[in-house]
Amino acid sequence: MNDTELLADRFEEHRSHLKAVAYRMLGSLSEAEDAVQEAWLKLSRSDAGEIANLGGWLTTVVGRVCLDMLRSRTRRHEEPLDDAFVPDPVIRPLSTIDPEQEVLQADSVGLALLVVLETLEPAERIAFVLHDMFAVPFDDIASIVERSSAATRQLASRARRRVRGATPAADPDLGRQRQVLDAFMAASRAGDFEALLAVLDPDVVLRADSGPLVGGVAASKVVRGAKPVAEQAMLFRQLAQSAQFLQLVLVNGTVGVLNVPEGRPMSIMGVTVLDGRITEMYILADPERLAGLDLTGLAG
Repeated sequence: MNDTELLADRFEEHRSHLKAVAYRMLGSLSEAEDAVQEAWLKLSRSDAGEIANLGGWLTTVVGRVCLDMLRSRTRRHEEPLDDAFVPDPVIRPLSTIDPEQEVLQADSVGLALLVVLETLEPAERIAFVLHDMFAVPFDDIASIVERSSAATRQLASRARRRVRGATPAADPDLGRQRQVLDAFMAASRAGDFEALLAVLDPDVVLRADSGPLVGGVAASKVVRGAKPVAEQAMLFRQLAQSAQFLQLVLVNGTVGVLNVPEGRPMSIMGVTVLDGRITEMYILADPERLAGLDLTGLAG
């Protein structure tokens, strides 16, 4: 085995961690892969023998790459991302959870948190993710965001306050989540408006992201309140009636629904459940982004 192969093996030992870091920073699985690949390219061009802590060095590199990507994303969008934007979900079978894969699955970071992270400034997001989620020292983060350690600490603190204030509370019990979601789907199939209202929190928020090319009633939207959300469920009740195409899955660690007619994903829905009711709903129905999701082992 030559030096390049040895270095590649050492890099692979850190890949899952780096992907988890990048995913939390970017909210995009494809961009996270790009960031990790860029880290490998930078490592392959460096003198690896001079790197004392390879894991720390790679995390710093991924942080810089992600910061550049977030800043580029901000420059491309004159307006902030639409409120209906739903980050890429991480989907796994509901029946099996492999503890060794948790870092890859990103089960500890829900869609609700990723939505909040999208509202942060790039440097705030980097500081919060690296410090609060991965315990990277502020001195190391400071070199990435090009601020003093004290200023970097303030970035993370400001982000932390926004995250705590905007991230909804959730029931962590998968069994209770499933009961609530089953009740919602049953009410949708039956067209039972009152039953839908009973399972929806009065202040429920629905984010439906269909991408920029879908218009009409299926266009991206944010819907607030139990009655308007129930009306949306009634409008699309035919999807719930096609039960053979629906599959309960884990969506970023919580119970969700994958709709896969004829083996092609049409939508993925994640929910936040609290006190026996759905408080948040996230539906990704963007055909282009759905086509890029890894559904291996989920649908035939």
